Amino acid sequence: MFGSMNGARAYANVGIETGVAAASPHALVVMLFDGAIAAVNGAKQAMQARDIAAKGKSVSKAISIIEEGLRASLDRKVGGEIALNLDALYEYMNGRLVNANATNDPAALDEVLQLLKGLKDAWVAIKPADAAVATPVQPAPAQAAYDPLAARAPVSLVKA
Repeated sequence: MFGSMNGARAYANVGIETGVAAASPHALVVMLFDGAIAAVNGAKQAMQARDIAAKGKSVSKAISIIEEGLRASLDRKVGGEIALNLDALYEYMNGRLVNANATNDPAALDEVLQLLKGLKDAWVAIKPADAAVATPVQPAPAQAAYDPLAARAPVSLVKA
């Protein structure tokens, strides 16, 4: 039983890694936003279910994506004031996530969600022209419960 689940997870991870390896820098940032949004949504669900461990794990994941992905990818020299403002906004979001985790404040999670969604929408709107002709990558589902007889619809983590 455990072997097949580990195999399914490995298969899903290969699909995700393939999608990341083939993605443009613009698409990678979209993936980071999607991951952070999913993690904050997971924290909200865990908070509602009073699952402290899952809430903490989801908040930590969101903070890691924001800090080590979005914030670390900023080019402060080229980006100038916009990069500095985004850096401050990412720092603010991380603070709100820490506060939400410590105080069980769903409003703080909602605030971070709205900020992430707004930034993602703005990022998608400035899609580079050369990315418009790129072939979209269809990664495997992130969580695979492998059943070789089950019909599966293609799942995409990135909007085409």
